[in-house]
Amino acid sequence: MGFISGMFIGIAIGILLIVAFARQESTRSKSRTDLAKTIAKFARMTVEDSRKLLPPNFYPPWLNWLNTQLDKIWPFVDEAASELIRNNVEPILEQYRPVILSSLTFSKLTLGNVAPQFTGISIIEEDSGPNGITMEFDMQWDGTPNIVLDIKTKVGVVLPVQVKNIGFTGVFRLIFKPLVNEFPAFGAVCFSLREKKALDFTLKVIGGDISSLPGISDAIEETIRDAIEDSITWPVRKIIPIIPGDYSNLELKPVGTLDVKLVQAKNLANKDLIGKSDPYAVVFVRPLRDKTKTSKTIGNQLNPIWNEHFEFIIEDVSTQHLTIRIFDDEGIQAAELIGCAQVSLKELEPGKVKDVWLKLVKDLEIQRDNKYRGEVHLELLYCPHGFENTLKSPFSADYTLTTFEKTLKSGTSDAEDDDISVSSSSRPSSRPSSRPSSRSSSRRKSTVIVRGVLSVTVVSAEDLPVVDFMGKADPFVVLSLKKSEKKVKTRVVNETLNPVWNQTFDFVVEDGLHDMLIVELWDHDTFGKEKMGKVILTLTKVILEGEYAETFILDDAKSGKINLHLRWTAQHKYREP
Repeated sequence: MGFISGMFIGIAIGILLIVAFARQESTRSKSRTDLAKTIAKFARMTVEDSRKLLPPNFYPPWLNWLNTQLDKIWPFVDEAASELIRNNVEPILEQYRPVILSSLTFSKLTLGNVAPQFTGISIIEEDSGPNGITMEFDMQWDGTPNIVLDIKTKVGVVLPVQVKNIGFTGVFRLIFKPLVNEFPAFGAVCFSLREKKALDFTLKVIGGDISSLPGISDAIEETIRDAIEDSITWPVRKIIPIIPGDYSNLELKPVGTLDVKLVQAKNLANKDLIGKSDPYAVVFVRPLRDKTKTSKTIGNQLNPIWNEHFEFIIEDVSTQHLTIRIFDDEGIQAAELIGCAQVSLKELEPGKVKDVWLKLVKDLEIQRDNKYRGEVHLELLYCPHGFENTLKSPFSADYTLTTFEKTLKSGTSDAEDDDISVSSSSRPSSRPSSRPSSRSSSRRKSTVIVRGVLSVTVVSAEDLPVVDFMGKADPFVVLSLKKSEKKVKTRVVNETLNPVWNQTFDFVVEDGLHDMLIVELWDHDTFGKEKMGKVILTLTKVILEGEYAETFILDDAKSGKINLHLRWTAQHKYREP
């Protein structure tokens, strides 16, 4: 009896210990999960979030002292800066004035009695150089300015529009350069808005409601933002001479060109309830209307292929970025953002084409949304000015010319030279001429295109996905060019997930820079076929390198790679406009 009682007591104690241990482990697991979430939230915190948690009285004493002094001198700064802003910004407002307005000028401009606050100061040693000092000031301003714009419409109506409730957060850069041995030890000061983190304001018609004028409010707001971007936003900078001298070397100057090929996107987030999104891309280095490129819209497609080429002027390769935004075209309604991505230009090697896939995010500034929105495929080529003759660029007109064609080109005038360029959707093929010309002269003005023979060797594939019930597949490959109806296919290799073909096919390519090679891998069945994956390639790399072999990961497949060898034989020619 005692043995049975002891056994039951032991079992009960054992069960209690197991339950207690399981509960303890569950509690520890939950605690670890909560800690991991907290650490992740702290990791995603921005500087602005930290400053919201940390009140100004916790700032360093010297920063509080600086803000106190700024408060004292602000009335004098207001008086001097207001006139400076008026003189500099009014011409730019006129430059970006909407077509629905006949004039756009300031009638009142004061910055109010609330001074901005510095929230941080840093010395940028890598940008200072041996002959200058570069400083950056983090600034926040919730101003009460009195800014009134006199707006005159095409029909003669004059509207006084007040700019109110300005909220600004950003980083200003000051460059003291060059350093000299005279007081105050530097020759000039350059200032620029290095980073515009947030800019909010409201527009109000004095004595009326601006919403009663459709389109006016959006047009004015866009004009103001463009004026700020084009007047003081980096790399634009204003130069204030302190000591008389020539400071032209400090002025903004183009340093190179960036060629961008927008190839394709895949697995885009669907923004439509019925059907699929109609994506298009907006690409820019500086977000100005006349410097922004827009692709064509691909209807009802989450895996669009654009294969479009754009060119941008670069002023500061060390700080500028290429930004791409993918939108869903909603027709007459406002387009909806699918996602955006950014690549730093300093990551590009001059003269080398960089092939990149960029993951799309909701916001480039605060990346708190981890939702997958798709990816975009770009080819990027940065060419610094002065190095054009040493770089082998497939986007360059001279690269596409044979010796005979270069001879023809050298015999043309400067005006005719401009007319010989690579065929591109973003460039005109020729300029109209007022004088008559012969057939040979017309031929010299023709657009040069990259024509040639593309040889593709389908070598093998590896680790293909299982599609048959027996755990194997009967794969074959179909090759085609996007601009051609020609299709070729390899033989079928039975019952394998690692087939070897070693078959070569030739394609005559009429326009290499704007065509694409489509590689599709299929499983052969008695009653049909099943797609196993695909690869889409531009011809830029093979045109540039002449020949290369590479392993490509299959798209639209759980696994699998395909090994290809590509060779290009050029047969350039002219195309009549």
